[in-house]
Amino acid sequence: MNPVRSCRICASPLTRTFVDLGAAPPCEAILSADGAEKGETAYPLHVRICERCLLVQLPEVVPAEEIFTAEYAYFSSFSTSWIEHARRYTVAMVERFGLSEDSFVVEVASNDGYLLQHFRDAGIPCLGIEPTANTAAAAVERGIPTEVVFLGEQTGSDIAARHGRADLVAANNVYAHVPDLADFTKGLAQLLAPTGTLTMEFPHLARLIEQRQYDTIYHEHFQYYTLLTAQRAVALGGLSIVDVEELPTHGGSLRIYCRHSQAAGEPSAAVRDLLAREQAAGLHGLDGHAGFEDAVRVVKRDLLRFLLDAQERGESVVGYGAPGKGNTLLNHCGIRPDLLAFTVDRNPHKHGKFLPGSRIPVMAPEAIAAARPDYVLVLPWNLRAEISAQLHYVAQWGGRLVFAIPSLQIVEPALEPGEEAR
Repeated sequence: MNPVRSCRICASPLTRTFVDLGAAPPCEAILSADGAEKGETAYPLHVRICERCLLVQLPEVVPAEEIFTAEYAYFSSFSTSWIEHARRYTVAMVERFGLSEDSFVVEVASNDGYLLQHFRDAGIPCLGIEPTANTAAAAVERGIPTEVVFLGEQTGSDIAARHGRADLVAANNVYAHVPDLADFTKGLAQLLAPTGTLTMEFPHLARLIEQRQYDTIYHEHFQYYTLLTAQRAVALGGLSIVDVEELPTHGGSLRIYCRHSQAAGEPSAAVRDLLAREQAAGLHGLDGHAGFEDAVRVVKRDLLRFLLDAQERGESVVGYGAPGKGNTLLNHCGIRPDLLAFTVDRNPHKHGKFLPGSRIPVMAPEAIAAARPDYVLVLPWNLRAEISAQLHYVAQWGGRLVFAIPSLQIVEPALEPGEEAR
């Protein structure tokens, strides 16, 4: 363990706390039955903010190579809404940039090919870059050529030399996952053609603060961006943000469009507008980042109070989903199987295993109908609409859905037409 305690952008000392969530094991280190009988290593989740450049960041206490292993359990394709988001992205990029069979698209952190399959189907040459061997293998089975490697300046240069530089580089929901921000950003620049465009999506720190989304803090996420700090980060690779879109994904994300600085030109009105709104919210200074720890404590108290009261009444509670964010929430609140009997997940790689830290068992989705619980705690709240539709049947026995973030909500799922409560 070799914590980095200097800012990843400006190298200033990191002394100011943004939020301290204690310690937890890596969120995707799901346990086998044998592993659940052994010890785990918990690492600090103490997030700091740079007083000079304002980047909110988690010092590297778990090397990326230990997180993104061959057994990495996250497969993007198990989320129907995420597949649809990727399809819409493809359509938008093809239209915006006039991509064709003569173009070349590269995705960094391409996972199981969930996005590049749409470019492939459109006849556009593409390449994935993915460090986790099991998800990369799933992409290759789909017919997506994939380089199994961590991106950096050298690997980016090597890939560009062998495959050519890309007209479009997509790096969606990965920019928070890189501890060596300068090397990774330079790698992106190496992949990008002189007049090409890089798009990146990541959760917006403004929404994280506003919606108390503290469960998105875990060891895979090394930094948390405003548009201002994203500008400062991409400059490490000689890139500039030329446009931005605000997205509903992951509780509120930004999609930034970047080009090589010498070809960038003036940023769009959307960039100027969002920067002005961030500044008005205090996020271009330290004051706008204050008070988050107090908001986190409210979420914890409300969820624990609900679970304890349900137990006192003899009511049963199970979970839905086994996402990384869920493990932050469960471990920070100290929730164990006595309060949450089990959770379910659509990913069969997680069935029969146990969540890190909490040791809550993970079952197939059918376990909910078999158990007929009074409540289902939905852990991936960012997929609320999709999961609420999937869990419509819980209303048949009078069960209700529970969401902990941004504040505790208990809702009755809607029965589908023709269904009756039993």
